[in-house]
Amino acid sequence: MTKPRQQIPKATVTRLAFYLRELQQMQRSGLANIQSRSIAERLGLNDSQVRRDISCLGTVGQRGVGYRVEELIESIQRVLGTDRNWNVILVGVGNLGRALSGYRGFQQQGFQLVGAFDSDPAKIGSSVGSLTIQSLDRLPEFARSNQVDLAILAVPADAAQSVASQIERVGIPGILNFAPIAVQASSSSRTIIQEVDLAIELQRLAFSVVPKSN
Repeated sequence: MTKPRQQIPKATVTRLAFYLRELQQMQRSGLANIQSRSIAERLGLNDSQVRRDISCLGTVGQRGVGYRVEELIESIQRVLGTDRNWNVILVGVGNLGRALSGYRGFQQQGFQLVGAFDSDPAKIGSSVGSLTIQSLDRLPEFARSNQVDLAILAVPADAAQSVASQIERVGIPGILNFAPIAVQASSSSRTIIQEVDLAIELQRLAFSVVPKSN
């Protein structure tokens, strides 16, 4: 039986997303079956860790045979919620926003960019990919007319909290925040905010790389 989603640790969810990426690559290469050991080796993990994570998905795989790649992909997608399409908007179309809008991995995983917004009059009306950049003032109307599931926030730090609050007020349930500052949802909000700071990720990498003193 699949473990209830709320009982799956965040670290496991993160690893499952990495497993999914690798499994999809394996599937494109024509691989039909895979052992947990092979997944572990590709990601630099422990075999037992991979098996524990996959056990959260319920009964998948056979002893001595391993896992059917297609079945494992479907099980992970079901737990992660990516077995459906998600409508996503981009708020903030600067250099980072434009780079994110062109990332093909979003659509490959079921995240469809349906709108782009900015407060800069010089950008409004221009294009980013197949979308026309709209004024941030139009966000409430757009959200009412379209089923927007998630928002990518890529605005400067000084605007991040106010824009996040605006996204929250229109009822969008999830925000992926790329602004270089943490933002908070109101205490009564059901909006989930996930922080992504590229500088912090580089700092973590630097910590791992720098020679350790004895």
